Order: sequence, then C-alpha cells, then structure tokens
Amino acid sequence: MRVWWQDESRLGLHLPLPRRLTAQGIKPIQPHQPLYQYYWLYAAVEPATGQACWWEMPALDSPCFEAFLQHFGEQCRETLNVLVVDNAPAHTAKALQLPENVVLLYLPPYCPELNPVERVWEDLKSRISATDQTIGTQLKALREHIAGIINRYTAQQLQSLTGYGYIMEAIRWL
Repeated sequence: MRVWWQDESRLGLHLPLPRRLTAQGIKPIQPHQPLYQYYWLYAAVEPATGQACWWEMPALDSPCFEAFLQHFGEQCRETLNVLVVDNAPAHTAKALQLPENVVLLYLPPYCPELNPVERVWEDLKSRISATDQTIGTQLKALREHIAGIINRYTAQQLQSLTGYGYIMEAIRWL
C-alpha cells in the first residue's frame, strides 16, 4: 500500500492589454475584458519516496479528474494506492469511476495547509521566470518552461517539500 497526496493548480497567463492614456484622475472609458489563457496541472506525490505523477488537463472537473485517476492508476498498477485529496467538487462527484487500485481519502474542508502538494505548487511557481517575455505572452512557451521545471525535480526535492513530520509518522504506522 502506498499513500499519495494529490492536488491541482491552474497555470496560465494574462494577455497584455494595450495602454490607455487619459488625463490625471480620469479613468479610461474603453471597457475591456482581460483574456486569460490557462491550463490545469494535476500532481500526485508520495511523500515517503518523493515519486510523483503529473498530468496536464484543460479544466478542473470530474471528467478531467477521472482521466487523471486512470492515468495515475496505470502508472502505479502494482500496488494499492491511497490518494489523499481535498473536497473539490471534481473529487466528490458521484459519477466518478475509480481504478481498482486507487482509494480516495478526503481532507477536511477548507484545509489547504494540510496538503503538502501546496508546497510543491509554491516552489514551482517561484521557479517560473517572470522576466522572459515569451513565457509571459505564449501559453505554449509557458507549458514548455513548466515541463522543464517538473523534469528537473528530483525525488529528494519532492520528498523534502512534501515530507511533513506528521505525514511521515502516520505512514510509518500504516
């Protein structure tokens, strides 16, 4: 049996808006709708070993989460995998079909600080180069940049980010 923690994060970019000049104290009249291009990155990390399973999806909904679960189940087919997730609607959908080797365990509602994958997102986002203009304006370039960051993560780094003391103690008791 292996215990994994799962979470997802939205990554994307705001497309630049043209500048507007107005007199001091006068707001621009031209209405605008900022365009936001993004995708979702799903991750499951095993704190005991630092192993991870990553998957890009276009949305956070139950069909995408189910596709991630199928991919995750294929990656870890030899063992029973307990996947600790939050209470997002995609995770609690009644029609969700789980692989035979995956069991979901839910965190209490509104407790993101209990999920160690949140630290992975924080670290990942701190590594995104904000000064690169291509990354800031092209979603494909941002995806490639993030894929490079993910590929450079070592098991020791992920273990260090996610290996909370209480989690490691609980895994030892299992």
